[in-house]
Amino acid sequence: MELKQYDIVLVNLDPTIGSEIKKTRPCVIVSPNEMNKYLQTIVVVPMTSSLKSYPTRVVVNHNDKLGQIAVDQIRTIDKTRTIKVLGSISKKEIIKLKNVIQETYVD
Repeated sequence: MELKQYDIVLVNLDPTIGSEIKKTRPCVIVSPNEMNKYLQTIVVVPMTSSLKSYPTRVVVNHNDKLGQIAVDQIRTIDKTRTIKVLGSISKKEIIKLKNVIQETYVD
């Protein structure tokens, strides 16, 4: 399965510890394609349907359902956790996501 940046993939995030986002859920791949191709790990941002007005959340519409990309829960996972590719986020959502990642993690 080819995994590309900004794809939405179904990922089994369990086991987790403490406040880490749990369950099998859609996640957006944010690692660049060069890394996705050659490493056994990818960097993902989990999606959630529980809407919060946090500055670290990006609202998205996937499968006609409103949800959020939880940038505060970004993590590196082994590719074996991925189950299938569900689609990808829109150009507009990519721009919003990049802005929130930059505001959150870059001085």
